[in-house]
Amino acid sequence: MRKSAFAAGICLVAAAIAVSGCTSSRFGNYPTYQQPAPLDPAPAGQVTAGQLPPPTQPGQDPNAQTGFPNAPGTENGVAGDPNASGSSIQQVNTAGPVTREALVGAWKVTTAGSSCQMFMALTKWTGGFRAASRGCPGDAASVAAWDVQGQQVVLSDSNGNKVAALFPTGSGSFSGQTNSGAAISLSR
Repeated sequence: MRKSAFAAGICLVAAAIAVSGCTSSRFGNYPTYQQPAPLDPAPAGQVTAGQLPPPTQPGQDPNAQTGFPNAPGTENGVAGDPNASGSSIQQVNTAGPVTREALVGAWKVTTAGSSCQMFMALTKWTGGFRAASRGCPGDAASVAAWDVQGQQVVLSDSNGNKVAALFPTGSGSFSGQTNSGAAISLSR
């Protein structure tokens, strides 16, 4: 019994040391963290609607000419006759350059009295970039490539021979002629 009493005494002393270590001040004072202050609520108000003034350059008089084209259907920035000088829709739509990126994708082709589809990609190909037509009649059936030359869209066959040339006629539309003289147009 002596041995077991001694072991029990050792366990009791070890437990007392362990418990007293938990209440020791030797670990120092830990800083106490406070919750951050709550944020102010978002401002509440009424939504208003109105016409924005025309764009201007920084430091420019808002009533001065902006250099931007007039909106379609306006004359000198004021609604009026859409055919007034310098403000027709066609002039606004054809003012920008024709870019390859704008031509990528699917197009509706109208030629020889029927419609078909054409898809244009930016994959390099003989005659420019890859094009594929589906169900197109006449010259349009041989289109395998396309490219942009200035304001002109050129459609070519698989040998790089020019099949048709088209020019912009508005937003998302081009019209022109095939080598055989047939009218051809692209639209979205």
